[in-house]
Amino acid sequence: MQTITIGTHTIEKTAALAPMAGVADYPYRSLAREHGAVLLVSEMISAKGLCYDSKGSAELCRITEEERPMALQLFGSEPEFIARACAMVQEYCPDFIDLNMGCPVPKVVNTGAGSALMKTPDLAAECVRAAVRESSVPVTVKMRIGWDESHINAVDFARTMEQAGAAAITVHGRTKTQLYAGHADWSQIAAVKRAVSVPVIGNGDICSAKDAAAMYEQTGCDLVAVGRATYGNPWIFQEIDSCFRGIPYTPPTPEDRMEMMLRHIRMIVEHSKKPPEFAIREARKHASWYMTGCHGAAGFRARCYNLSSYEEAQRLAEDFLKVNKSKASADNEE
Repeated sequence: MQTITIGTHTIEKTAALAPMAGVADYPYRSLAREHGAVLLVSEMISAKGLCYDSKGSAELCRITEEERPMALQLFGSEPEFIARACAMVQEYCPDFIDLNMGCPVPKVVNTGAGSALMKTPDLAAECVRAAVRESSVPVTVKMRIGWDESHINAVDFARTMEQAGAAAITVHGRTKTQLYAGHADWSQIAAVKRAVSVPVIGNGDICSAKDAAAMYEQTGCDLVAVGRATYGNPWIFQEIDSCFRGIPYTPPTPEDRMEMMLRHIRMIVEHSKKPPEFAIREARKHASWYMTGCHGAAGFRARCYNLSSYEEAQRLAEDFLKVNKSKASADNEE
């Protein structure tokens, strides 16, 4: 198995879990790691929120040993707050600090942070230098290829981040204005890889092991990161790992999906600091994702968004399996 090195960490060259705010919490990351994700990243953490003692921001910083290697991802646009936040999170012993310069969400961009920093490379570089000064671990950057089609500056921006001290760069192959629509431009990831000497992690439109292999081949990137294709599908890491090891991969059955869905819901409820009736609401979207691609998924997903207890989730799983078994029996009789 090929590997890459970031700082003191040697990482197998299969697939990492991309950072996803509001999605990749501890239960989500744990399942990704269990199925083969070689690198994890926290949800976005507000640098300013940490500096102002935000309890919610601090809770996002916790790292368990089984999650390592793992990065804590900070966002912000003020170097002084980035520096203070980097110093503060050292107590959580992250393996890396990742600076978010790719989030396209308005509430982040409107503060000058996230992908807005693609328009202010000098300020972005100041943020990287501030982080590097205060961090005892490597500082990495997550970016997009530009603001819009008329302002694609991935290569120059990546070079500037490397010069400022970034130890690795993740490139999502879309512009800010694309959000998550359209196709990722892998050619820009390839251009960044040719332009810098630090490891480059490619991200965007990886939905299978075939896609991961294609990105490696077409871009020359050092690692791939998978985001939305992991929704209800931690097995994608197993699929990618099996591909690169040359061993057979067996896709999950509907029974596997329901078993994992219920386990995921239990983990969310158990690790939430909220009462079960509120925690189950956070589990609804995750439950719906496990239905994707299966018979009758649309109707069952609608039920997912009304779940109010774990017992309801159990009944939902039982009904889902009955429908899928009936469909399978009908198909066999044809």
